[in-house]
Amino acid sequence: MKNQIRGWIVLVVLFIIDSVIAFALPFAHTGVFWLSYIFSVIAIAVQVYVMQVAFCKEKSVKSKFYGFPVANVGVIYMLVQLVLSLVFMALAAKVPTWLPVVLYVILLGASAVGFIAADAMRDEVERQDVQLKKDVSAMRALQSKVNGIVGLCGADIRPEVMKLSEELRYSDPVSSEALAEIEAELTAYANELQAAVVDGDSASVRELCRKISVTLLERNRLCKLNK
Repeated sequence: MKNQIRGWIVLVVLFIIDSVIAFALPFAHTGVFWLSYIFSVIAIAVQVYVMQVAFCKEKSVKSKFYGFPVANVGVIYMLVQLVLSLVFMALAAKVPTWLPVVLYVILLGASAVGFIAADAMRDEVERQDVQLKKDVSAMRALQSKVNGIVGLCGADIRPEVMKLSEELRYSDPVSSEALAEIEAELTAYANELQAAVVDGDSASVRELCRKISVTLLERNRLCKLNK
């Protein structure tokens, strides 16, 4: 909320400065002057929408971070428009009306395209970020389970389970639909391993560690094939 209030204050201050410069200096109040003033006010007003899109309060902190390129497009447009408006106000009596109109419209159009592209890129980055979190969740859960099992092990079987934990740690964490079946198999083995450790069945623990290790090698091979 505080940042929003600060933003409003900055925009109001910019509007006041723009208006004071426009009407305090001895500019010729021609059509070029009024066009320049109107477009400068538009450039300032547009920032309200740009900032809402870039830093909407409903969005996450990470999403707001990704919104900086979106905001940059709006800020650059405003600064360039304010400079152009000032220049053409100063030349209001000497330049034809069509020249600033063409430049202002081109600048506004280019900024709109840049804004849409930056916002679309932000959405794509967020989508990929969410997808990556989903893709690594299966292997992260498996690593966590096996790490927990290590703490339950006695001295006789701890080395085998620790070795398995290290193998999981250095495995490719990214999953895919093609790996769903084999990862489900790994999860089932891990559940059996946990039960065997709790029961103190050392022979089963060693056999399950071997099975998980072999299955994990196959899973990592499939990972490489699917890339």
